[in-house]
Amino acid sequence: MRCLVTGAAGFVGSPLVKRLHIDKTCELVATTRSQASPFPPEVAHFPIQITDGTDWTAALGGVDVIVHLAARVHIMNDRAADPLAEFRRVNTAAALNLAEQAAHAGVQRFVFISTIKVNGEETDRPFRHDDRPNPIDPYGISKLECEIGLREIASRTGMELVIIRPPLVYGPGARGNFALLVNLVRRKLPLPFASLKNRRTLVAVQNLVDLIIACMDHPAAAGETFLAGDGEDLSTPDLIRGIATGLGVKPMLVPFPPALLHMAAKALGKEAVYQRLCGSLQVDISRSRDVLGWSPVVTPREGLKQAIE
Repeated sequence: MRCLVTGAAGFVGSPLVKRLHIDKTCELVATTRSQASPFPPEVAHFPIQITDGTDWTAALGGVDVIVHLAARVHIMNDRAADPLAEFRRVNTAAALNLAEQAAHAGVQRFVFISTIKVNGEETDRPFRHDDRPNPIDPYGISKLECEIGLREIASRTGMELVIIRPPLVYGPGARGNFALLVNLVRRKLPLPFASLKNRRTLVAVQNLVDLIIACMDHPAAAGETFLAGDGEDLSTPDLIRGIATGLGVKPMLVPFPPALLHMAAKALGKEAVYQRLCGSLQVDISRSRDVLGWSPVVTPREGLKQAIE
């Protein structure tokens, strides 16, 4: 099997390529934005700037499976004049351009890494794979529109499509809210989250990589949408304690009324940050278990320890 991984030098792409190379799962083709290859000589490398007009001919030769990771990711303080247009340009139009050329080149399966934001931002019950989509921000909207376009291409061409929607991914080199929490815990700052009773599903990068590999060739994966997760949900205080354990420090959690914390976040214009840190977002991964026979390979405790190390 010949596999093409886009975004191969990224946060998820790097460990995926490393695992595929070590396990000798397939003949690897990797694309990155950089001219220099960070991979072993056995990995075919193509430097490609991904746009809606990119010519993928050279990279697609003989490819059986594509894992499409390259994307414009969620940005906390987006300075683009039209964020939705920018997300659509990369996450929708460019991905659909690749898929069209892939189908024409005879690629058998397209594994698309989407986001749980397609489902929504907050839950009162765990999200399921077949819930009605409800994306709120431009990132989630662009990913949903790409999913819709990919399904149309798959239906028209016969190329198999597998969609994976991960929640927050953590691991070595993680950025965003996870890196923010790690930095706050490392500095031993008092954190006003002890009173929170929220529940959040996270996914360790090792677990996401393992799920992606299962989706690359499992016969039952074709046409499916899978949600990713660690199989054990955490509250924000649980997450902070796990980070503190990995750092070898004592967590500085202090009680504070969640309602007042929310009011303070709104007053400071940080309501979105509050929601991501303090709200609940749970994911039901039973479809991944039932269809693929898949289970997470590391627990949150193990994943957090490895992320910090």
